[in-house]
Amino acid sequence: MNSNTVPASGFAELGIASRLLQALQKRKMHQPTPIQHQSIPIALEGKDILGIAQTGTGKTLAYAIPTLQRMDRFPGTCLVLVPTRELAGQVEETLGHFGRVFNLKTAVLIGGVPIGPQIRNLSQRPRILIATPGRLIDLLEQDRLKLDQVRSLVLDEADRMLDMGFAPQLKRILKIIPKQRQTLLFSATMSPEVLDLATGIMEYPVRIEIAPAGTSVKEIEQEIFIIRREAKFSLLERLLGEFSGRVLVFVRTKRAAAKVTKTLRMLGHRPAEIHSDRSQGQRRSALAGFKSGKNGILVATDIAARGIDVEDVEAVINFDLPDHSEDYVHRIGRTGRAGRYGKAISFATPEQRREIRNIERLIQKKIKVSSSPEENVSDSRPKNPVDTRQDRAGPDRSGAPAPRNRRRRRSQEPNKSFGGKSHGPKRSRKRSGSKETTFRIVSQDKSQRQKNRP
Repeated sequence: MNSNTVPASGFAELGIASRLLQALQKRKMHQPTPIQHQSIPIALEGKDILGIAQTGTGKTLAYAIPTLQRMDRFPGTCLVLVPTRELAGQVEETLGHFGRVFNLKTAVLIGGVPIGPQIRNLSQRPRILIATPGRLIDLLEQDRLKLDQVRSLVLDEADRMLDMGFAPQLKRILKIIPKQRQTLLFSATMSPEVLDLATGIMEYPVRIEIAPAGTSVKEIEQEIFIIRREAKFSLLERLLGEFSGRVLVFVRTKRAAAKVTKTLRMLGHRPAEIHSDRSQGQRRSALAGFKSGKNGILVATDIAARGIDVEDVEAVINFDLPDHSEDYVHRIGRTGRAGRYGKAISFATPEQRREIRNIERLIQKKIKVSSSPEENVSDSRPKNPVDTRQDRAGPDRSGAPAPRNRRRRRSQEPNKSFGGKSHGPKRSRKRSGSKETTFRIVSQDKSQRQKNRP
């Protein structure tokens, strides 16, 4: 199946129980999203589903509604496997809320928090288990948990679990749970590894593809700035002044997250940060502050790309491009949710042209490239994009041009992420200036240099 349209009918014609329909109405949910409209009736029949849809299109509810309704009719437990703690919290919020309709208890089993309370929760015999693979294996090894009653298995963001190295844990878990079960696999991207996994664990699955794998939500306006690394903070400060709502800033590393957060606070903003070095309590506090509006800016690594369920994020800013092109889709999927308009802005250095092409190939569209963004954020940048050799090198403290051999040595250095080692503020003054701002200017600049060369 491949469709992006939803008929005029709502949830009532999908075969959903009346009690669940009432719960949906209380939350002002009247029309299913495309993935929900196609998945719910098939899942209610007990069939396996391989679902592909962009982030923010309602995949959680697409499997939550039929799973809960079937659990009310049949015995057994449901196991939902997710890659991150944040996504586990998001899933628990949905399953816990609608599960109360049938008095179904849930248990969240995640790492990074004490295991004692989770063991005590398991003693109450919950029928819905939401777990990250690592913590689930810990509980199995301690003989605190049995999976012989699992009748429904959900793999949420399976591609991310494989990317994070959970393949061995998944294989162990899949060997333990009964083969006679319903399996639902949902993801925004579908890699060959995920397809291989699905082939081995599912029986005649129905493939539901709302959009081609890797495509981004059409309501998101995407833009990219080609700038020098040292100009990122100036551009970030300018862009933040253009938004009045919540803004999510993505970086590559934990160190970068801490540095960006500290700098934004010095500039008078109130950001929160979330990454793997933060405790579970700190993560929850950061997300709560972001949702409530106490912190209008959230600085995050990719750990939050698939675990933030905030519907009114006005913009996503990729301060650093992600390590994997697939993560770009999940990052920008935090905005433009539920049909709303969203803005996604990315910063890239001139050396990252290949990364940009990989992203465009994945999302199957060209991203708008800004023209000369540094003219708007850096007063020290020469107005003429084709600069003289002295302007490009930049003066040292005495005002003399930087040595030519030093400039050449700098240009051969590999690109480093924001979180890596930097030259420091003193050496950056000798660093080459704004040689290139768009791909077109790069070729002009090179030809001009050859023309001016003695």
